[in-house]
Amino acid sequence: MIGFIIRRLLYGVITLFIISVASFLMVQAPPGNALTAEIQQLQSRGGTVPQEQITALEARYGLNDSFVTQYWKWAGGFARGDLGYSFSQKEEVADLISGRLGYSIMLSFGALMIAWLLAIPVGVYSATHRYSLPDNLVTSVQFIGVAIPEFLLALIILVIASRWLNLDVGGLFSRDYVNAPWSFGKFTDLLSHAWVPMVIIAAGGTAGLTRVMRANLLDVLNQQYIQTARAKGVIERRVIWKHAVRNAFHPLVMALGGVLPALIGGEAIVSVVLNLPTIGPLFLTSLTEQDLYLSASLLVVLSGLLIVGNLLADLALGWLDPRVRAVD
Repeated sequence: MIGFIIRRLLYGVITLFIISVASFLMVQAPPGNALTAEIQQLQSRGGTVPQEQITALEARYGLNDSFVTQYWKWAGGFARGDLGYSFSQKEEVADLISGRLGYSIMLSFGALMIAWLLAIPVGVYSATHRYSLPDNLVTSVQFIGVAIPEFLLALIILVIASRWLNLDVGGLFSRDYVNAPWSFGKFTDLLSHAWVPMVIIAAGGTAGLTRVMRANLLDVLNQQYIQTARAKGVIERRVIWKHAVRNAFHPLVMALGGVLPALIGGEAIVSVVLNLPTIGPLFLTSLTEQDLYLSASLLVVLSGLLIVGNLLADLALGWLDPRVRAVD
């Protein structure tokens, strides 16, 4: 198991290095940068920027250096925790990300827990009551959950909550707690606001995982060892939950690596609609402003979360099925 973990960690480090190079290259591919965009905005408002000041800023931030030089400056600082300076936000990139990353992880993992806690029992019930009325209703809800976009669901819930339920669903805090120091009251206020985006983000993942769980369990229930257990007189609940569900978990765990980035992407969309202080709106702003260091750092951080999700899926699958470690 130790060798399995070491190999997976090594693969993750190599993958993250390749992603960092590709991210830095893609961010630099469009013409211009955050400095030129800011100069254009000043000129459009009638302001002027001396050429000497422009040259000094370009030299200060190394905007005229080669790609290799800029990348190694950024990558070297990244390893030390110095992610560079955000031209558009006028703040250190590390401070911007650290102030929002916790909220993004909380929403994504909270949505993941909701998806799994709902998908497993609903999928098991749907598979064991095949073609019944509840199964047909669950299947219909699954198709709706997979098909409806996150931003549309967020808009629908936003309108319903604000117009008919008189709930405050915009942001993660009430007005009284936005700039207040952390306390038990602020924490409870956060929880009272966070469940809405969690449910919205989890909707698509829950529908997909429920379909996977139902299909896997139907396949396992047709296996001979299940029929043998029933023939020996084992009670049906024990057959389902101890023998069938455990083996039906394997494809569900494999899907975990793909569910996590999907939830993170859904978090970005929902955060823009609900005006949440998370990574999503910041990433969108950095791309539109061509903020080199901020957008490249966010790409690496999000890719790192994707690698962590796949690593956790591999480790969980290796723990459930020793054959995976043997053939790796």
